Parts: sequence; structure tokens; C-alpha cells
Amino acid sequence: MGQSDRVARRRAGWRTLLAAAAAVCIVAAGALAACAPGSAGTSSQATGVVNVVAAENFWGSLARQLGGTHAHVTSVISNPNTDPHDYEPTVQDARAIAGANLMILNGVGYDPWAQRVLAASPNAGRAVLDVGELVGVAAGGNPHRWYSPDDVRKVVDHITADYKKLDPRDSAYFDQQRQTFENVSLAKYSALIEQIRSTYAGTPIGASESIVSPLAQALGLKLLTPESFLTVVSEGTDPTAADKATVDAQINSKQIKILIYNRQNSTPDVMAMVNEAKAQGIPVVMVTETLEPATATFQDWQVAQLESIRQALQQATGR
Repeated sequence: MGQSDRVARRRAGWRTLLAAAAAVCIVAAGALAACAPGSAGTSSQATGVVNVVAAENFWGSLARQLGGTHAHVTSVISNPNTDPHDYEPTVQDARAIAGANLMILNGVGYDPWAQRVLAASPNAGRAVLDVGELVGVAAGGNPHRWYSPDDVRKVVDHITADYKKLDPRDSAYFDQQRQTFENVSLAKYSALIEQIRSTYAGTPIGASESIVSPLAQALGLKLLTPESFLTVVSEGTDPTAADKATVDAQINSKQIKILIYNRQNSTPDVMAMVNEAKAQGIPVVMVTETLEPATATFQDWQVAQLESIRQALQQATGR
């Protein structure tokens, strides 16, 4: 999809979400007090359940597991076939966000529709976690923070802190949920990251877009694909002829040991890379932007992908 197509779809999405937010506040003014500035919908302290909306299901999965029985979590984007960059929100999305005690969005330009829905339904009592702001990645940076293990742990800590502020009576419960999640639920995830880093650090790899960059850094892998190529593919624009030539040369001369590509952004340029890599006998690993299957937990999804990367590296290096 070209940049002009993305811009057109995003503008259409913004019009949709603004209309949706307005519809929520007009149609449901009596039933949904959270549309009014300064109100907080149903108090989490009163119910003992924090109402959470996550823009994407990878953050929603963390929130659900950390909140346990004291959180109700709705993830807006959960279909693996949905391109999060081009998502067009619905009236139901606006209604859910308007009534949330806690809103979690990725930020860094990844989900601007969420910011606009929030602006259309101001609520002084609603906590907002912008992951990009939390981890210090400014606009124009790599938005794929859920592929950074360090950032994932920062988000885990912050969600827990938000839960304790919104529902202080259950603070001990939330502390226990975090401890279990970090020490048990994330155990295999953490172990695989360490195993790959200790065995394959410095191994040259290729990638289709910037979604792979934070994970490659965490795994100690040497990502050879030009950063400019990774960025423009992620943003939906066309790479330059020079970058295409560099990528082709890296594949055809087998400078890279494996290729990792995002199935949810399979442009013609990406599929050309994949086919060239396969023709050269270079192992190809597929990743996705959102949970696959949609019912998976964050850790199960990530572990499956990490295991595929480990197996590909083993096949390519013999180690």
C-alpha cells in the first residue's frame, strides 16, 4: 500500500472516529457519564474491577494477566489480518474508550486514532498509558515497543502501578499478579531470549521492516538490512532502488543467515525478498504485529516466534 493510500485511509478513519465519539456523547449522554469531562464512568474503587481498554491486543494481554479478576480488559485491535497502521475505529471503540478507567496505547505514531478518540471524550479521571512516552521513544522513532523485552517489563511495572492507584484496596493482589507474571508466565520467554543471545550473538540477519529491530537488538543479532529500507516498508512507502539493490545483494551473496518478515505487511517488495531468500536456501521466519492466534497470550505468541527464530538460526549455522 502506497503512502497516499495510507494517508487517505487514515483521514477517513479520523473522520469516522470523531463522528463515533460524538455519537457516543450525544446518544449515550444519560447512560454513559464517562463522556463528560472530568467524570470517570464507574469507579474502579467502588467496583473492585478496573475497566481497561488497550488499543492493541499485545498490550491488552499483559493488562488482562496482570489485572486478573480485578480488571476487565477490552482490546480494540485483535484480528491478525488487521493492519494496525490503517485501523478505522468504530462507535463501539469510542464508547469503550470513553468509559475506561485506564487506556493503554502504543504511541510513537502507531495508533493516532486512539489519541483522537481520547481527545474527543476528555475524562480527568481516566488514566492513560502511552507506551512510547513511558519508554522515551519520541515521534519518528521505532514504534514496535512490544518487541523490546526491556520495554515490555517497563510496561508491566507501569500497568501494575496504575492498577494500584485506581484500585488501592487490591494493591497486594496486583503485586502478586505481577510477581507471578514475571517469574512464571514470562519464564520461557526470558529463557529463550537469553539462549538465543548467548548462542547466536553477532549472527547477521535480514528483515522486511523495522518491527524486527528491537528484538534483533535484544537477541544480539546483527541486522544488516538498511535501516532506511526497514523504516519505509514499515511506514507503507516504497524503498529506493539503491536499498533494493543492497537487500538483493545481501540475499544473493548469502550475507544474511536468516530472514525475518512481518506477515501483516507483505508488500510486493517484501514477498520478493522472501522468495529470493527461499531460492537461496536462507531460512525464513514469519512474525506478526498482533497476537496470532488472537486468543493467544502475549508470552505464548512471542515464545512461538522466538522458537522459530532459534530453529532457523540453528539450521543456518549448525549450532
